[in-house]
Amino acid sequence: MKLSATPKVSVVMPVHNALPYLDTAVESILCQSYGAFEFVILDDASNDGSSERLRYWASQDCRIRLLVEPRNLGPAMSSDRVARAALAPIVARMDADDISYPDRLREELAVFEDHPRTGVVACLCDFVDCNGRRLRGSEQWRLARRSPFVPFAHGAMMYRREVFEQAGGYRRGSEYWEDQDLVTRMSRIAPVMVVPSPLYRVRLSSTSTRAASDAASLEHAVDIMYRSTERTGDLRAANDPDKLDPRVFISLGSQLLWAGGRPHLFRRLLDRGMLALNIRTATALVWTAWASLEPRSLRIFLRSLLFARNIHASLKMRFDGPVPWSSSNAVPEPDVASRRARPLFEEQLAVQSSGALRARRRAK
Repeated sequence: MKLSATPKVSVVMPVHNALPYLDTAVESILCQSYGAFEFVILDDASNDGSSERLRYWASQDCRIRLLVEPRNLGPAMSSDRVARAALAPIVARMDADDISYPDRLREELAVFEDHPRTGVVACLCDFVDCNGRRLRGSEQWRLARRSPFVPFAHGAMMYRREVFEQAGGYRRGSEYWEDQDLVTRMSRIAPVMVVPSPLYRVRLSSTSTRAASDAASLEHAVDIMYRSTERTGDLRAANDPDKLDPRVFISLGSQLLWAGGRPHLFRRLLDRGMLALNIRTATALVWTAWASLEPRSLRIFLRSLLFARNIHASLKMRFDGPVPWSSSNAVPEPDVASRRARPLFEEQLAVQSSGALRARRRAK
C-alpha cells in the first residue's frame, strides 16, 4: 500500500529483543482493515535477531519507517523516542510481543470521530500465553469503578499527539509503568474513552521486558508506581527503600502465574514487604502463598472471580458503546450540549471550579 504524504495515524512500536513474537506483532498492524497509517518502529539496540527481522519488514512495506538506537534506552525513553518521531496528529501504540485485531485501528478512530473532545481512546484486551492460547478474557469490570489504575494495556491505546505533548510525554523515573504515568497525566487534559470489547491481545510470557529485568530494580520501580498513585504523580521512592508496598509482589507474580509458572514470592514478601495489619498485607500474603503452593487452583479461582466481576459490572452499567474512564484525576466526558457550546479549556475550568466549590462547602 502506498503511504500518503501526511498520514492521519502513526502507529509507533519500540522493539528490544522481541523474538520470537515480533513477526506476529508486525503482521497484525500491516493487516489492519484501516491501512492509511505510517508504522514507526524503533529498534532499541536489539541483539537477538530482531534488528534483521525489522530490516526485512521495512523492505517489504513502505508504510514502515525504521529508527535505530545504538544504545538501549529502556522502556520509558524508547517509548518517548518513537512517540516523538510520529508525524500524524493521532498516534496508536503497539507492543512488539502483542497482537492487534484487524479492526482495532478503525474502531478506535471511530471513537475520536464520535467524541471529538476525547484525548485518548483504548480498548479492552484478551490475554494469551506464549503460544497464543487464550488464558483469560477482558477485564470489563474495571470500567465500572473509579480507580487510579489504567484499565487497558499500553499497546491498546491511541491518543492525540497534541495531548501527548501537552502532558510532557513519557518521563524518566517511570520505567516499567510508563503507560500508567502517561495516561494519568493525559487524563487531566482531555477525556479518556475505552471501547468495552477486546480488540487487542496481550501476551503473557516469561520473556517479556518485565520478566527479563533485574528483580530488585523491577520491585523498586513498581513500588514507586503504587506510591505515585497515592501522591498524584510524585515519582519519589519510599522513605525506606528496603520496604515495599505489598501489592508489588502480586503485580510482579501475576505475569509469571498466567504464563504457567509458579511464583515463589512469599518469602521475599516477608523480607521486603511493608507489612501491617490491613487488607493490603493480608491479600498479598494469601496470594503469594497460594501462588507458590497451588498456582493452577489460583488461576482457576482468578478466572472465576473475573467472570463474576464482569457479570456484576454488566448489571451496573451498559457496555454497548465507548465508556469514559474515570480516575481521581481524570477529566470526565462532557455531555453533548456542553461539548458543543464550550471549548475544552472552559470545560476543564468548570470541573475544577465545581470541585473547589464543593470543598468550600464541606469546610463550612
